[in-house]
Amino acid sequence: MKNRRKLGGVCGGDVVVSWRMFFWFVNLFVFSFVLFSTMFVFKGKLRPVVRSTISFSTARAVLVESVSSSPAVSIREAVKLPEHTLVFLKYPQSRRLLTKDDLICVFSGGGESPKLRKEYPTAVDSDKFGGQIVRCPETPRGFAISLAVSRWTTDDHIPAGPTHRWDWLVYDAVIDYDNSTVVFVKGLNLRPGRAADVSRYECVYGWDFAKHNRLIRSDVISAAQEIVRCRTPLAVLDGPKAAHGPVKVSVRIKGGTGMLPSIAQPVRIIKPPRKKPFQMCVCTMTRNAATVLREWVMYHAGIGVQRWFIYDNNSDDDIIAEIKDLESRGYNISRHFWPWIKTQEAGFSNCAIRTKSDCDWIAFIDVDEFFYIPSGQSLTSVIKNYTTSDEIGEIRTPCHSFGPSGLKSRPQDGVTAGYTCRLILPERHKSILRPESMNATLINVVHHFHLKDGFTFADVDKDFMVINHYKYQVWDVFKEKFYRRVATYVADWQNDENVGSRDRAPGLGTRPVEPPDWPERFCEVNDTGLRDQVFEKFKNNKTQRLMWERTADDKVSVKMGLTAHNRIARNIKTQFNKAL
Repeated sequence: MKNRRKLGGVCGGDVVVSWRMFFWFVNLFVFSFVLFSTMFVFKGKLRPVVRSTISFSTARAVLVESVSSSPAVSIREAVKLPEHTLVFLKYPQSRRLLTKDDLICVFSGGGESPKLRKEYPTAVDSDKFGGQIVRCPETPRGFAISLAVSRWTTDDHIPAGPTHRWDWLVYDAVIDYDNSTVVFVKGLNLRPGRAADVSRYECVYGWDFAKHNRLIRSDVISAAQEIVRCRTPLAVLDGPKAAHGPVKVSVRIKGGTGMLPSIAQPVRIIKPPRKKPFQMCVCTMTRNAATVLREWVMYHAGIGVQRWFIYDNNSDDDIIAEIKDLESRGYNISRHFWPWIKTQEAGFSNCAIRTKSDCDWIAFIDVDEFFYIPSGQSLTSVIKNYTTSDEIGEIRTPCHSFGPSGLKSRPQDGVTAGYTCRLILPERHKSILRPESMNATLINVVHHFHLKDGFTFADVDKDFMVINHYKYQVWDVFKEKFYRRVATYVADWQNDENVGSRDRAPGLGTRPVEPPDWPERFCEVNDTGLRDQVFEKFKNNKTQRLMWERTADDKVSVKMGLTAHNRIARNIKTQFNKAL
């Protein structure tokens, strides 16, 4: 019995001990599970992964949302121009864009102890691919460029991408109606106004030009001035694969210096054929035209222009705010950032392609040029009078060049009212184009285009319509022309080249030094025709103001427009900093 009790006791003790062991086993299991789970998690977090070269602090400064879930902003590439460097930022999807106030341009020199220089960018523009173009000051010789966000140290910056020379580069490309690719090139040095031998060139498409076995080659259809038209491969027309990213296009010179570097990603900028919404459009290329744009747009709206395309060639004034103000007033105007210097012909070709789906007719004039129709008719009426034949693809209008008209300061009521004295004889002409009539080469010289076979042009009689070209304004305005000419084949004012040509001011020379008799120059005929018409049509009888003259409220409105996006960006930035 004793043994049985003992045995039973043992058995009874086993039962008690079994529950105790079970309890401790469960606790040990839970503890082990937690321990190994934690080790697994940390092991996963510490596992080596492919990371961006941008540091965590950099990515934290750039991204609004969780850094761990997305890649950071990177520099796609940069282009060195004479007075500044363009830095192209590539953004991941759904990320806020940086502002001018966010960024610092960082220049680093070579050597064992590299020197650093910091400069604020002059402007930041959005590009057509969801990224940004940062305009930094000129990169010093021997220095590389990168970017930092303003609160970083200069040691903590976005690594630079490849940097290209401006004078040897494929810089833009668009796909035209016929599915050909129009490529804009610097460096071919083709002769103005003439088509080149296409057998010397071929177009090259690819996602990575370093991988020569993956490049697609295609024939050149035409080559002229700075424009090459390529036969677009079907693989490009079908759209690049998402894994590869956007496709680029370049031009190779056969048997010569090889393939040009390229930043050009061909895209469609025109819509399929349809009924065009606008009869009359205007395209211009300009720099720092904020003070004159309002008068130019409002006047031409009054004579029938419905749509304006502004190709902004590196302005650093208030032109963006001015355009936004005009948009808010109902004018159909758009700004297209065109940073490429001395490329007016290429820019006009780009604009002519862009207008194919929107405009029946497009005029190519400068912001100091105004159509004057003495009869008071509209531009569309003039066009109808001169296009009774379907063969007319272009209308050419003579220009009268006006001088300072005795003024020494900018006229407050605008150029059309202020300048009334001009040269006797017209100078050259400007064109109004039917976009479909352009020759495939897109050759254009002094604002007029070469036309397709079967099309011709019509010259407008100067008594029926003329362009008042306010070419020689008061000195403070005129001297800005010495900065740089936009035309490719016209010498800059400072260059001692073609000094006697009609592209120069007679007797002025190559230096921006005001002649003592400047206010009286270029005055052979007193012509108040457009001024009188402007007073009749555009002056408010009650206020005695022309419609483009600014009131105090107008000035405040434009100033608010200029700072609106910066103010919004600062608010976002402040909230973001608080969140961090």
